[in-house]
Amino acid sequence: MSDTLWSIAVRGCRYAGALPEDDLHRLRKLTEDFIKIKSFEGAAGLDVSDNMRLRIALHACLPILGLGLESYADWVSIVIYPGDFRVQDEYMDEHGIVHREIADLCGQSLTQGPIVLSWDTIMKEDDSPSDHDLVIHECAHKLDISNGAANGYPPLPADMRVSDWARDFHAAYERLCNDLDAGRDTRLDPYAADDPSEFFAVISESFFTTPKLVYEDFPAVYTQLTHYYRQDTLRVMQGMKS
Repeated sequence: MSDTLWSIAVRGCRYAGALPEDDLHRLRKLTEDFIKIKSFEGAAGLDVSDNMRLRIALHACLPILGLGLESYADWVSIVIYPGDFRVQDEYMDEHGIVHREIADLCGQSLTQGPIVLSWDTIMKEDDSPSDHDLVIHECAHKLDISNGAANGYPPLPADMRVSDWARDFHAAYERLCNDLDAGRDTRLDPYAADDPSEFFAVISESFFTTPKLVYEDFPAVYTQLTHYYRQDTLRVMQGMKS
């Protein structure tokens, strides 16, 4: 990739732009390797440009800067639609009845398949930076399901205790659900209360986009995420070297 394209991509990502120089060099190498081994496929007539590949790859590599590219070994392709895309969802209720419904999505991580993204959603995020990052969200789902079901429990490094992770994430998830049930406003996207897998994906987004929110509202989860991702995102965003 050219230095110009790389500079543009970094300027469009607040967290990448705040990284210390050594980490930024590592991110660039990781991003280049990601582009080489993953396929990018346009859908519904979309032509995928080098700029689109780079933008998606950079954001996909932020969560694995401390984990390595092998964390994404179980999937290969990224499918990009111009906008939201329609899927047929199937689920079974508590009575064993199977329901089918049509849903319009901006992103999806298939358990045995690609990540699917809406380019329009990605562009809107770039135009109005917020705590949302579609690519990080879907990549967090891929990390989650790399050891089985989507349940908010990715494979943890050997120096982390599953019991500590379960305790802190369960308490935070229950508190969020209780706050929403009681009609209290929450700073974290309410979609995180959909289920534990969405809580992990949404809070991973915020960990890299608005880490102060996670640190202040869910301090125990913030600590777990710093250990898991091997990054202290709040210190980076504050201009401090980890």
